[in-house]
Amino acid sequence: MRSALLVGGTGFVGRHTAAEFLDHGYEVTVLSRGTVEFGVPEWDAVEHVVGDRTDADVLADVTRRADPDVVVDCALYHPVDARTVVDVFADVARYVYVSSGGVYAAHEIPKREAETPLHGCTPEQAVDDTMATYGPRKAECDRLVAAAVADGMAAVTVRPSMVYGPQTTDRDGGAGPDTVPATWGGDVPGLQTHHDYWVDRVRRYDRVVVPGDGTAIWHRAYVEDVAAAIRTAAEAGDPGEAYNAADRRVCTVEDVVELVADALDTSVEVVHASERELARVGLDPDEFVLYHHLGSRYPHVLDTCKLASLGWDSTPVEVAMERTVTEAVASGRDGSAFDPGREAEARLVELLTAE
Repeated sequence: MRSALLVGGTGFVGRHTAAEFLDHGYEVTVLSRGTVEFGVPEWDAVEHVVGDRTDADVLADVTRRADPDVVVDCALYHPVDARTVVDVFADVARYVYVSSGGVYAAHEIPKREAETPLHGCTPEQAVDDTMATYGPRKAECDRLVAAAVADGMAAVTVRPSMVYGPQTTDRDGGAGPDTVPATWGGDVPGLQTHHDYWVDRVRRYDRVVVPGDGTAIWHRAYVEDVAAAIRTAAEAGDPGEAYNAADRRVCTVEDVVELVADALDTSVEVVHASERELARVGLDPDEFVLYHHLGSRYPHVLDTCKLASLGWDSTPVEVAMERTVTEAVASGRDGSAFDPGREAEARLVELLTAE
């Protein structure tokens, strides 16, 4: 039986990736810090090792114990750790680095793996630990992993865009409030539960405000498709290659709202509001989740043809959103952490619909 070692396998992407490999006949070992309960239905079939992925001895020890055919790295965020990785995993049959669509520096539509320039990374950025340097740090890790291929490392890279989807659950069946169902690729928390805000709005109100004209775009990636992309790249990808992973259909923010409404079997009136109109009630466009972060400044779209050429395909967005919304409703989350203020929004709706 084939075996897979997941580094950082208890995060959002990691959990779904563990399930993907289990479903395809792999023995799975997960290395994590042990701060999050591991939760996939087949939990007992996974060997869970607690340890620090920044420790080379820990990585070497778990590699000897698991003897993996595939290593999937969901938790590589700093160049110093990438240097450790290319040493410890130099001889594994296949190493998959889960990078991010955030590595791309240029405003191009779409962003292509071998053409679109990546962010540079200064020494100061390399040791920073904030989201402001996430793209540059991940890009530098990309370069270090790719360079190791020339020395014989069988490494491939997967670059997901904004990841969304249903959470996996912990062992007792509950959806933990501290789990993260949305990331900027990999398992770094980005906009936590970013769909929950819109699910709650559409469930409770007939009219919701969407900043601008509703066409802000940030290409998203359904989490089960990202897991499948990682396995596909492991099995069929070429060493040294990077593969973008994202939905086949690119959705605007208004598309997302309408998909949520369809999944809830309801309807909603979208009220567009300009920056000036929002300011009338003390709101700012950037306060609305899925707006500023998902493309208000420039559309973010990834070319996924290279991954598709390996036989990978994405889930229809209608199906992906229905699963996402169903889990969000069952969880009881309301997205209140992202609420710009319903009272102000309601005043604006009255003003704009009365004019």
